[in-house]
Amino acid sequence: MLLFPLFSFAQPLPAPEPGTDLDVALITFGPGTELWERFGHNAILIADRGSGVQRLYNYGMFDFAQKNFFLNFARGRMLYRIDVDDPADEFPLYRAEGRWIVEQDLNLAPAQRAKLSDYLAWNARPENAQYRYDYFTANCATRVRDALDMALGGAIHAQLIAPSRGFTYRMDALRLMRPDPVLMVLMDAGLGPFADTRLSYWTESFVPMEFMRFVREVKVRGADGALVPLIARETVIYPGRLPEPPAFPPDWVWQALAVGILAGFGLLALARRRTRVWARAAFATSASLIALICGVSGLVLIGLWTLTDHVAAWHNENILLLNPLCLLLLPAWIASARAQWQPSRFVKATSFLIAFLAAFEFFLKIYPSFPQDNRFWIALLLPIHAALAAAVNWRQE
Repeated sequence: MLLFPLFSFAQPLPAPEPGTDLDVALITFGPGTELWERFGHNAILIADRGSGVQRLYNYGMFDFAQKNFFLNFARGRMLYRIDVDDPADEFPLYRAEGRWIVEQDLNLAPAQRAKLSDYLAWNARPENAQYRYDYFTANCATRVRDALDMALGGAIHAQLIAPSRGFTYRMDALRLMRPDPVLMVLMDAGLGPFADTRLSYWTESFVPMEFMRFVREVKVRGADGALVPLIARETVIYPGRLPEPPAFPPDWVWQALAVGILAGFGLLALARRRTRVWARAAFATSASLIALICGVSGLVLIGLWTLTDHVAAWHNENILLLNPLCLLLLPAWIASARAQWQPSRFVKATSFLIAFLAAFEFFLKIYPSFPQDNRFWIALLLPIHAALAAAVNWRQE
């Protein structure tokens, strides 16, 4: 009888809760030098301690070789996809580009880790991997944000939807594009009032680096029910060697006004000296270039509004400044190089209408229902349009 316990059956250990062996981290990569790298990047790292396998889920994949890629880009119908990578392969690529890498280990319960891992694995299947990309509302950062929020039952959304630092889509876009000033100015011209929506922390999380900062403030329930930070530990994997983007967008309104006024006075001075060949040639060339640039730009803005899915470009008030009507005056401006040229009534009326619409856009800024921040373009173009209208209404000698 004393030997009986030696032959008794051992009790089986309870199966570990799903997700116990998983670790979850938010990975953030700093901005790079290429156009599509200016906004930085987010990814989710799932590490399985049992198998030693690490999976980096990356929502920012696109392919220039994709069928009709550039046409879809122009139409605002881009398809991006999620991909699964090995961090041992990916991290060296970002280090080689000089981009910093930060890992934030997340305080998730085992069930939440399992839920997130299952969702990402399902999302990465070929039939589920693609998604409609949007520059502001459906990019690599917002998809990562939404996946984490789903695993946490909406805790991230609940805590980030109210706080705001007063930024807009335009402000973030312009400051991050500051190293490419030409593209920054073109982007500013193409963005409509949607881009001037005041953002909460939740909506501003479209910028990967901002999402990295905002989640530091999120708290979740720990195993004992007490609130604990979502970020358990933050590690700088690589500090980077590229300069950080500016904290604020450039404010060039006064510079634009100075350029606009100087250009306007220059056009008026040339118009007053039409008896001289060089003045006529300079005026004709300048006015023609202004008409061509403004007119074509206005047609592009109308096309973005009416023919594409770029919501951020809809209802763009810059159409009143980069006015397609300018193209109607192009033949007249070219002809103004002749000594005998006299502006017709049509030219006078059209130039006045263009100047009036530019002035009307200035007065629209009084009303809150027209929130588009296009002060730069008003300051630059209103004096020029006014000067051209004044020039053709002077009595010719």
